[in-house]
Amino acid sequence: LTTTNANINTKPFYDLFKRMIDITMSLIGLILIFPIWLLVGLFIKLNDKGPILFKQTRIGLNGIPFTIYKFRTMKINTEKYAHCPTSSNDPRITTVGRWLRKFSLDEIPQLINIIKGEMSLVGPRPEMAFIVDRYESYEKRRLSVMPGITGLWQVSPARNAEIHDNPEYDLLYVEH
Repeated sequence: LTTTNANINTKPFYDLFKRMIDITMSLIGLILIFPIWLLVGLFIKLNDKGPILFKQTRIGLNGIPFTIYKFRTMKINTEKYAHCPTSSNDPRITTVGRWLRKFSLDEIPQLINIIKGEMSLVGPRPEMAFIVDRYESYEKRRLSVMPGITGLWQVSPARNAEIHDNPEYDLLYVEH
């Protein structure tokens, strides 16, 4: 471990407090958002008869794989591990999916990942294994913290590029 990683891993009170906030906010969020969850599920089913949830293996803390949950925004015949769309006009995205992505509502089911202890509210976005396999050594530091629903990259001007094209945002979060 580098000094930076050792410092991150030796903050038990911070980790406990962050985890308590994650669980509390996720439970409150799931309760308050449940009616929206039902509506979104109904709209997805009416628009494109496939499953409501999209499940995919992502790489989390310390390189451990987990199943991420999202509302399905792409057509059912879309390749599961293809690169993410960079444009809202991508033909793989459903009509309802465009709307969900525009307002980031597709991320709501990740509250379940937080409750399960696989994600946090804030942290680097978890990547697909084929992308993590190509990480340079400095990029692997992203795996030293819990992945999150949102982070610096999501609120930066670089948001429209793919996550792995902008490691500096995640590394800034990891270091600070």
